[in-house]
Amino acid sequence: MESNQQHDVYEKARKRVKQKKRLYYHFVLFLIGSIFLIVLNIIFKVGEQFGDWFKYAIALWFFVWILHFINIFITKRFFGKDWERKETEKLIEKHLDKSEDLERNLIKKGVITPNDSLPDSEKKNLDQ
Repeated sequence: MESNQQHDVYEKARKRVKQKKRLYYHFVLFLIGSIFLIVLNIIFKVGEQFGDWFKYAIALWFFVWILHFINIFITKRFFGKDWERKETEKLIEKHLDKSEDLERNLIKKGVITPNDSLPDSEKKNLDQ
């Protein structure tokens, strides 16, 4: 069992490293792409009639990179698989508590009997 746990930890770490690697790659691509856009506009005069269009393109790309950064270092860290599992368990527990409360109230009011709420397999055991 410990081997499985070690493998899970390794897989989590490997996925995390891949996420960070893609983010860093995206940043390098952003830098190179920004330089390319600046060169296109200033040196080769591409899109000169639109003014300094490259500034808007770079700003938009930087905004996309910031979203990527937030996704990797904030969203994935705080709202990852572990968070999902814990929240799911909380909701299941809450649902079970409400079901039990409802069942107790129905028994108290006489709408159902305690045996009505048992699964069929347990009812058979009581009859014997």
